[in-house]
Amino acid sequence: PQSGDLITTIEPSVQIELERTLTSYAKEWNPKLSGGIIMDPKTGEIYAMAINPTFDLNAFNEQKETSIFGNPLVESVYEMGSIIKPLTMAAGIDSGSITQNTTYNDTGTITLDSKTISNFDGKARGVVPMQEILNQSLNLGASFISMQMGREVMRDYFLKRYKLGEETGIDLPGELHGLVENIVKSPRQVEYATASFGQGLALTPIATVRALATLANGGFLVTPHVVRSIQYDTGITRERAWNRDERVLKTETTTEVSRMLTEVVDTSLAHGSIKLEHYSVAAKTGTAQIANPGGGGYYSDRFLHSFFGYFPSYDAKFIVFLFALEPKGAPFASQTLAPPFRILTQFLINYYHVPPDR
Repeated sequence: PQSGDLITTIEPSVQIELERTLTSYAKEWNPKLSGGIIMDPKTGEIYAMAINPTFDLNAFNEQKETSIFGNPLVESVYEMGSIIKPLTMAAGIDSGSITQNTTYNDTGTITLDSKTISNFDGKARGVVPMQEILNQSLNLGASFISMQMGREVMRDYFLKRYKLGEETGIDLPGELHGLVENIVKSPRQVEYATASFGQGLALTPIATVRALATLANGGFLVTPHVVRSIQYDTGITRERAWNRDERVLKTETTTEVSRMLTEVVDTSLAHGSIKLEHYSVAAKTGTAQIANPGGGGYYSDRFLHSFFGYFPSYDAKFIVFLFALEPKGAPFASQTLAPPFRILTQFLINYYHVPPDR
């Protein structure tokens, strides 16, 4: 045995800014829980990871609830909602099931296996191009893509490529795997349709970030981690060896989806309020109903808000993920999480002196 120091990937100033942002968010929206991850999508190095509420490490014995000591970013699973739609879009394009020029007829609601699913507002859109599925966050559009792919292709992308049902291998304790039985065992099309827009699958935030990072890094599945190397007292420093990145999407697929997500930011998301004049940003929100463990189905008034984005869109240095459990006062994630995302994006650009790409 040798003694020494862990050299982490955590950047203290970025960590402090993320914690400060979550604290401000909690004061405004009063969620049960909120959290965030900032990662290099190309390497899996995590610059910051935080939750709120949290505790003081110097006074941990004052805590009355032991649950405060957990890390829900790796130890808890959630239905993530519409931030899964870009993964569905990428799978559809990558498999050749659709192209960016494909259209479908949006009727507002459809019935599959005696279950009715609808857009968030229940309204029909008529003939819709693929871009509008992301712009308007259309559940029926994601469902259409899932049906074009078919069950086997969708399982291949969600389970074997994105590995949504597996642990990421992050170097933190207590990691859980995703709950994906709905598309492992069920022969019903409705399970795949709902999974396509992020309901019916429960994932850890870190597994979600790993999958979404494939869109930002050219199609590779990386291993998220917080330790870069070990510096022994003998003077020897050993770099940690991480699994080789696995290609899961074609480069041209990720370029196209990045273009689509950039258009979302430029034209639709939060009425264009997070668009940056000199930087391309790709992003998507998610608003998921929360399952009712007692009576089955979902609560009508409880939601999980999620948000992810990366930038610059075509040579991403950072991927930012935010989520909040049951925020109060606004129904949609675009209202609550778009402003903190923009704050963090501007901070990272300034702190790391990211050159403009526009």
